[in-house]
Amino acid sequence: MNILIAPDSFKGSLDANQVCQTIKEAIHSIDSSINIKMVPLADGGEGTTENMVRATDGKRIKIKVHDPLNREIEAFYGVLGDGETVVIDVAQASGLLRLDEKERNPLITTSYGTGELIKAALDHGYRRFIIGLGGSATNDAGAGILQALGARLLQNNGEELPLGGGALSALSYIDLSHFDKRINESSFLVASDVTNVLCGKNGASVVFGPQKGATDEMVPLLDQNLAHFASVVKTLNGSSLFSIKGGGAAGGIGATLVHFFQAKMRSGIDLMMEEVHFRSLLQNVDLVVTGEGKLDSQTLSGKVIKGVGEETKRLAIPTIAFCGQLDLSPKTLEKIGITAAFSIVQTTCSIDEALENSEKWLRMTVMNVFSVLLPKS
Repeated sequence: MNILIAPDSFKGSLDANQVCQTIKEAIHSIDSSINIKMVPLADGGEGTTENMVRATDGKRIKIKVHDPLNREIEAFYGVLGDGETVVIDVAQASGLLRLDEKERNPLITTSYGTGELIKAALDHGYRRFIIGLGGSATNDAGAGILQALGARLLQNNGEELPLGGGALSALSYIDLSHFDKRINESSFLVASDVTNVLCGKNGASVVFGPQKGATDEMVPLLDQNLAHFASVVKTLNGSSLFSIKGGGAAGGIGATLVHFFQAKMRSGIDLMMEEVHFRSLLQNVDLVVTGEGKLDSQTLSGKVIKGVGEETKRLAIPTIAFCGQLDLSPKTLEKIGITAAFSIVQTTCSIDEALENSEKWLRMTVMNVFSVLLPKS
């Protein structure tokens, strides 16, 4: 029997590779003769670079950059197994993972470090980029990225604009005369499951600002600042950032990548499955096992399980999903190609308890399910 394990992470407890390993060990404890392949997946959020590098036998390049509060840190970008494609998670340098909860403040956090990662990859000769937008701590419209790559964001007095989303209101002019010319020689794909526009009630500040530390007072200010940034861009060359689908991703980084980098927006999971040649991995597979932290309405908008299920459904391959929270009906699961889904939670508990026990409960649940599927002789 051939099984492919293809999960996302269980956010806050297990990364996708740990999920793969735990499921593999649990299945082999029931029948060690099962042939198992593993491909950890992601949808453009945290872990996208790590998983794509692992799945393609690529490598990580570590460099010194700056975090959302402009402190020097060590971060990395990935080079895929093709030796040509660079993958960068915005979260790696500019993500919430770099901050304590009390440090979250989108008025001052910057995407500058992500720009430094792009510049370092350009310096090493790479010209094909995939950027994962999930998990950002910023709401600066990607202004920091532009600044790190040579653009001058100027105030009325001619001085450089300070870093952070709160400073955008003082932006007067964007000078691109020293913007890195190698950008024009490069191609950029943006991996994201977010379709929100830049501004307004469905925009970056209103929808995502609070999780980045924005108070009720900050949200309208941040929204106005993004709108002002867009108006300056329109004055610069007549282009509008307001209607870009996904422009509100990562605090407006989506809009800046589309406009200034001519990036193409893609569904994160679709892009990842293409790059790891997921369809070829399904050849001669009898069963697929997938999983992620929650199976709910958001799953239907482009999460990993939906992407996996759509591919396996096309080939009529039975597919089992494991998750922490299960909020989808069997009928809905069937529509997205999931044969059966199982919550790993063993008892009524707090979120902290569920996170603490994720690995143990995942192992137990997988063993229970496969004890039925693969009864010992």
